[in-house]
Amino acid sequence: MNQHYIFKFSETTSGLPIWGHRFEGGGAEILVLGGVHGDEPEGVVAAQKLLEICWKSFAYKLNLTLVPQFNLDGILKGTRGNARGVDLNRNLPTKDWSPEAKSERYFPGSKALSESENEGLVTFIETHPLEFILTLHSWFPVLNTNGDCNAAAAIIAARTGYRIDPEIGYPTPGSLGTYAGIEGRCPTLTYEIERDLDFASIQKIHAPAVYESLKIYQK
Repeated sequence: MNQHYIFKFSETTSGLPIWGHRFEGGGAEILVLGGVHGDEPEGVVAAQKLLEICWKSFAYKLNLTLVPQFNLDGILKGTRGNARGVDLNRNLPTKDWSPEAKSERYFPGSKALSESENEGLVTFIETHPLEFILTLHSWFPVLNTNGDCNAAAAIIAARTGYRIDPEIGYPTPGSLGTYAGIEGRCPTLTYEIERDLDFASIQKIHAPAVYESLKIYQK
């Protein structure tokens, strides 16, 4: 019988707990993050709906960790960065990390891994044999693949019509895709939902697409 429990995944720089939901069916380890950028509610809505789907019926033979609101401080403030204005998707300790940013919006922090949110994320990645990571964002519709996650992306593309592309089109030093997908060799899919898409469509189309894509990781 599959088990579900809630645990403290990390904490924000202001001291708030970041909760993770764990669904254990045995087998592959999967991580799904929503709300990496606090001003992208589309990803949070998709993650929350995915949580609802899993809570009602999680029958997969795999272990899923779902964090619907990773950048909780940013979500509460409605900002891309966290409480200290750091873009968490530019703060991870990649080989190409740089203190430079093309604008304040992409501020990478004073040093790589300076933020407590990412400390918890890196600890989790280092202590779990992850086979797939998916992050839910919003921008121009695209399924950005880092590493071999084309099979999962193809399932989502079939439901959404989104294109699959290994290139996002601009440099992303300190990003999760680079840290885990390229340097860490854990296939990572950055799912960019159409910005300002109505929430009903996200709940009806995009969250179920993510859920369906996970089935390929069953042992």
